[in-house]
Amino acid sequence: MIELQTNIPTRAGSVDTFICRPEKDGPWPGIIFYMDAPGIREELLDMVRRIATVGYCVLLPNLYYRHGHGTVLSPETFIADSAERKRMYSLMHSLSNQAIADDTGDLLAFIDKQPYIRKGALGAVGYCMSGPFVSVAGYHYPERFAAIASYYGVSLATDKPDSPHLHVGKIKGEAYFAFGETDELTPPAQIEQLRAALKTAGTRATIEVYPGVGHGFAFPQRQKYNKPAAERHWERLFALLRRNLH
Repeated sequence: MIELQTNIPTRAGSVDTFICRPEKDGPWPGIIFYMDAPGIREELLDMVRRIATVGYCVLLPNLYYRHGHGTVLSPETFIADSAERKRMYSLMHSLSNQAIADDTGDLLAFIDKQPYIRKGALGAVGYCMSGPFVSVAGYHYPERFAAIASYYGVSLATDKPDSPHLHVGKIKGEAYFAFGETDELTPPAQIEQLRAALKTAGTRATIEVYPGVGHGFAFPQRQKYNKPAAERHWERLFALLRRNLH
């Protein structure tokens, strides 16, 4: 595998980005991996590597770059009421769907200049905080993203005018949304609101609720990690990408 850490120019500065791709037989279809709220860490780098091993060039941008390159949160992020957890929420709430749309456009400009990334269809994957960000990418750049995957995405259906569920009709690629049955951060009413919006819009999409698992089930270092569900998540993701990018 070839790994690279680089700074990609954006209209807000530059975003430090981890890139991973296979050594041979490129160029490869491009994937943007949108991080979750705890930020860039080895756990995410390993997930990026796993996607790259099956034939993709994967970009993992530090979405908190406006607060400095190399923004890192400590393990105390997962301790309730800790100072680090409060810092995480502050960083998370500093983002907006419009900022993500802008950053995605800048990442696309970078992607288009790289000889090792195949021209054409791209994919996007996001978790938790970034679950809605893949939808933002899909409907802001419908001609670019052929596949988007959201796992236990929060705030996919809100009362705000930029709520992702209000704009899913603009998505032209195939969309996949997965949730945990016992995830308190993605209540059934919100899932059903998203389901209704997708059906009304006629978006090519699948919603799947994984039985008996909670928030973060795909992350190996999380307390609620569930290996069977995590492996199902990989199976669904790879099938989605294979159908639409190869």
